Amino acid sequence: MGKLVVTEFVSLDGVMQAPGGEEFKYPGWSFQFDRGDDGNQFKLRETLETEALLIGRVTYESFAGAWPSREGEFADKFNSMPKYVVSSTLEDPEWNNTTVLKGDVVEEASKLKEQIDGIVQVPGSLRLAQALLENDLVDELHLMVFPVLLGTGRRLFGEMSEKTEWRLTESKPVGPDGVLVLIYERAR
Repeated sequence: MGKLVVTEFVSLDGVMQAPGGEEFKYPGWSFQFDRGDDGNQFKLRETLETEALLIGRVTYESFAGAWPSREGEFADKFNSMPKYVVSSTLEDPEWNNTTVLKGDVVEEASKLKEQIDGIVQVPGSLRLAQALLENDLVDELHLMVFPVLLGTGRRLFGEMSEKTEWRLTESKPVGPDGVLVLIYERAR
């Protein structure tokens, strides 16, 4: 059985919108901070340990527009691993090794956890991540927290119907600018 890991860049006030430069009041806000070699190594290790990506259409379009033309260990893994996109509108994905999931997101994610032996990573993909959290399908949260209050934007944690408890398994400052990696495991 697989493990579902949501991984996000977030501000101190929980905003995860447009850390890489998408349309937003503060596009690319995460790039103003140096996450250092430790932060880069964390993201590389996290990616190399991943068996498949589960992403929403908006994140898919951003990644598919950026990663196929890049090179290196991280890009090679991202480009070669299986990618599952939750979308009701995407018909013919061009990024290699991509499958479109059109069914119920909870059912599809549950099937992936059963079928894939290893980590299924969910980067970005706000609505998808929130649906997975709401339906208690997330096993771990990997948060790279940046020292900025954006004051506006879409936040990872919105209202939920039930309380859930998490256990901190790793906390590490990375880089010279105060970026922090937090890893939480679902307490069951």
